[in-house]
Amino acid sequence: MVVVGVDAHKRTHTFVAVDEGGRKLGERTVRASTEGHLQVLGWAAQWPEVLFAIEDCRHLTRRLESDLLSAGQRVVRVPTRMMAGVRRSVREPGKSDPIDALAVAQAALREPDLPAAELDGPAREVKLLSDHRRNLVTERTQVVNRLRWHLHELDPELAVPSRGLRRYCVIDDLAGRLEEFDGVVARIARELLTRCRQLTVRINELEGELRRLVRRLSPSLLAVPGCGVLSAATIAGETAGARRFRSKDAFARFNGTAPIPVWSGAERVRLNRGGNRTVNCALHMIALTQTRGVGPGKDYVDRLIAAGKTQTEALRLLRRRISDRVFTAMLKDEKQAAEPSQPTDVVADIKPRAA
Repeated sequence: MVVVGVDAHKRTHTFVAVDEGGRKLGERTVRASTEGHLQVLGWAAQWPEVLFAIEDCRHLTRRLESDLLSAGQRVVRVPTRMMAGVRRSVREPGKSDPIDALAVAQAALREPDLPAAELDGPAREVKLLSDHRRNLVTERTQVVNRLRWHLHELDPELAVPSRGLRRYCVIDDLAGRLEEFDGVVARIARELLTRCRQLTVRINELEGELRRLVRRLSPSLLAVPGCGVLSAATIAGETAGARRFRSKDAFARFNGTAPIPVWSGAERVRLNRGGNRTVNCALHMIALTQTRGVGPGKDYVDRLIAAGKTQTEALRLLRRRISDRVFTAMLKDEKQAAEPSQPTDVVADIKPRAA
């Protein structure tokens, strides 16, 4: 089998082919367009079995992945953290697109169980909406912080409840009280309050849209105790298909709940600070909800603490347990979604489109 490593950029993609021993067989640089991807497919056709390895930068490689998968090629994603060690081990010093593409290919050879890329499905829509909502929430927080400083300048007694500017009744009441003030500060405060209301309306609309999508796509995931709509949307969108992972342990490595072994002579592990921190945060919120009495998490944590674990250690173990439960639920949802559909033949060719 020949592995083709890819170093992707906005305007060009560089491909380097290596054999099973890691020896370089050839390289090719093409434009980052469907026409360029077709040229690569023709170039790679000289080898009977090809695996494309792409560094996991999906904002740059989404079209490339789609074109390769539509043409029936096998594609795996190489985590970016693997690149540094591989580059240090190569004989050729320096940094260039061919060197980086060679490092991607060699990393894929060393790691045979990398996640496989798949064509975009409903999870892509969930991720886009979830990310957009998260960005709007961040923007609203910035607006609220600026507004609070202006309110303090206008009148220190003009208090607003914590997280109160998420509620329309609080926004409307504050708008009426701001009408009593004149000047530039009051005008800016009114503008910020208007923007805060606009953001709140849009955030609530996105949450309703996500609720409908997640209830249809991930009913088993929502059934996990403590997993709400936003957590389920985050996990489903970031995971992009549980079938990409060979086991629940591989999924735990992906989300950072699998501990890292650091022992010699006496078995010991340490906290994994890597993995997808967005999914890790969603699992943490589920764990916190369970410790408050929703689901079996509280009894599990209490048993661990009674056995000598600290609260933090018990929560980490609970997160790993929830990761396994979430993985099983996502596999069940994907299986149910695939059952009604009929198998289709893989598209053998793709049509050029504008870059």
